[in-house]
Amino acid sequence: MPTPPKTTLGLWSGRSTFFWAAAAATIGLGNLWHFPWLASQFGGGYFVLLYLFFLLVITLPLLMAEAALGRRHRHNLVLAMRSETRDRYQSPRWRWLGRVSVLSGFLVLSITLVIGSICLAYVFYGAFGRFGDATPLSMTGMLAELVESPYDYREFMAWHAFFILLVGAVAFRQELVERAFRLVMPVFLALLLGLVWWSWEQGVGPGALESVAGLRWQDVNGGTVWFALSHAFYTLGIGLGIWAVLGALMAPGSPFKRAVFGVALLDTLVGVLAGVVIYGIAESFDGYGDVRGFGLVFVALPVGLGGLEYHQLLATAVFTLIVLVAWSSALVLTESVVSWLREWVIAPRPVSVLLVLVCAWLMGLVTLYSFNIWADVQVAGLTPFRWIELLTSGLLIPAVAAALAVFLGWLAPVGYLNTLLGNTQEWLVRVWRFALRYLLPVTVIVVGAGYSMMSLKLLCDNGELIWCTPSAHELSGEPPAGDGERRRGPGKAAEF
Repeated sequence: MPTPPKTTLGLWSGRSTFFWAAAAATIGLGNLWHFPWLASQFGGGYFVLLYLFFLLVITLPLLMAEAALGRRHRHNLVLAMRSETRDRYQSPRWRWLGRVSVLSGFLVLSITLVIGSICLAYVFYGAFGRFGDATPLSMTGMLAELVESPYDYREFMAWHAFFILLVGAVAFRQELVERAFRLVMPVFLALLLGLVWWSWEQGVGPGALESVAGLRWQDVNGGTVWFALSHAFYTLGIGLGIWAVLGALMAPGSPFKRAVFGVALLDTLVGVLAGVVIYGIAESFDGYGDVRGFGLVFVALPVGLGGLEYHQLLATAVFTLIVLVAWSSALVLTESVVSWLREWVIAPRPVSVLLVLVCAWLMGLVTLYSFNIWADVQVAGLTPFRWIELLTSGLLIPAVAAALAVFLGWLAPVGYLNTLLGNTQEWLVRVWRFALRYLLPVTVIVVGAGYSMMSLKLLCDNGELIWCTPSAHELSGEPPAGDGERRRGPGKAAEF
């Protein structure tokens, strides 16, 4: 019997756990409220195929590299990089790669917990019939009342704390985390397939599938390539330190390469099926194909549900599906940060989980308050939440991804990548090395810079930045906010 690898983090007992945990890390809220809109606007099936191509050729090599690094050293990315720099006599500054990944993972966790709390609230809203006879105006007002009200924000805080407790109840024990991944993700997939079947039975499924996956060459343009590439980068959770931890926890004998490729295919399939469900339900919302994000899930979707028979049951099922995605994503991010803290201070797992979630709760309050009582607190025209989002997605995540690609692609000795993968055909190793050396560093920098510029332009168009030119406001057809104040009022949250 082979000797189990030495690790301070422990090992999962099941060989399939890595696959389900990887699925939880890749299938995020973007698959539900962003991917369907992108596919419907930029070529349908052509967008889906191009997105899958970018997943397999550009972003998957970096995912595999980080996971293989964690599997080799059986540590989080910080300690794995420390071992790498010592073994190969590289500059200790490369360790900052791991530290920045932990910071970015923590910031994304704090945002995910806030968004997950809104999803959780809508499970109960739907179950208690608040979507009955819903209109766009009433649903926009409901979202604004929950998220933006400077008077009733304590309800938002309560949902936030409730969602964190649901994450912490499982995160306190590692065996519960493993069982959760192996249970929740199959339940999510079964619920999604059930809703797809319902959509088909109602006759709305085929039309929704055509919107998301129909081959429409006339809609293919430069945006198709750009959004397929950027979404393929951000959807996998690269740059957050997640994959090193999942690799470190991987049970010996787990099918590593097959699991990674399988997760990439599953991620794409879930995006298409989610589009079938959401667009199938939201078809009664006038202009549903033009909304995304909060507007799609928290306005258009409830409006569509409100006009259906048994809308309370359906609303509960649909928003439970969304909560499972948010909850599993939060659990993966928590595991990543907790693993770093456990190895850094040698603290018991319950203490580490408690510290991480309390800090994430406090940081999450910054995001939460940015929607309501701190909505007018701005630095250079941006609220604290917008700064966190912009710095994390536009700077920290791309910086970690590009640095890791350079470190493994250029500084690794000959044959090291083959050692990381293990029993891999030579042509595949060459493709992997080529992607790490040439494709990924440039691509990641361009995607990060493009994300920052597009985010700032969008904020200018919405009238949120005091230093934008007037022409930027005119693009939206709305006047800019006066006196340097942020535009307030019902419906602002729906633009997120």
